[in-house]
Amino acid sequence: MAIAKMGKLVEVDIRKLWEHEQYDFSKWLSDKENLELLNDAIGLSLTEVETEVYVGAYRCDLVGKDEVTGEKVIIENQLEASNHDHLGKIITYASGLDANVIVWIVKEAREEHRSAVEWLNNNTSTNINFFLIEVHAYKIGDSNPAPMFEVVELKMPKISRVLRILINRSLKDLNSGRSLMML
Repeated sequence: MAIAKMGKLVEVDIRKLWEHEQYDFSKWLSDKENLELLNDAIGLSLTEVETEVYVGAYRCDLVGKDEVTGEKVIIENQLEASNHDHLGKIITYASGLDANVIVWIVKEAREEHRSAVEWLNNNTSTNINFFLIEVHAYKIGDSNPAPMFEVVELKMPKISRVLRILINRSLKDLNSGRSLMML
């Protein structure tokens, strides 16, 4: 039996994939296929996604609804290390749009911002959920880059997140006509 040749997983600079947050990354993420990658990472089922939604004089990158709960979800993208400006933006957008789920996607989550999101999750209403997520991309050899969302901070207990993902996948299976296996 021949030994399979293996490639090396290499991280790709996300700024080479998406130069501009608004025109490149937000547009890419709003595509249904790409949104599924985020849904899988955080256990949501986002629908009715709009880009660049005004909140006063400012614009939130993406706004959608969780199909399972009906909750409003906002997504703020930052293809750099997290900063105080964007922390303020997510709070402004959440309050201005009356969102229950706040998703902050960054290239790198600084420890002080991870701590701030943890504090917000521990000290806000139980129906408000903040997510801090790092976006990475990888490739093997000459392959196309593959994005990966890494959840850095979230409010929901892990078991709830797992159950929600299973429910979402089951609903997708039902909608696509596949039969479900009993556990």
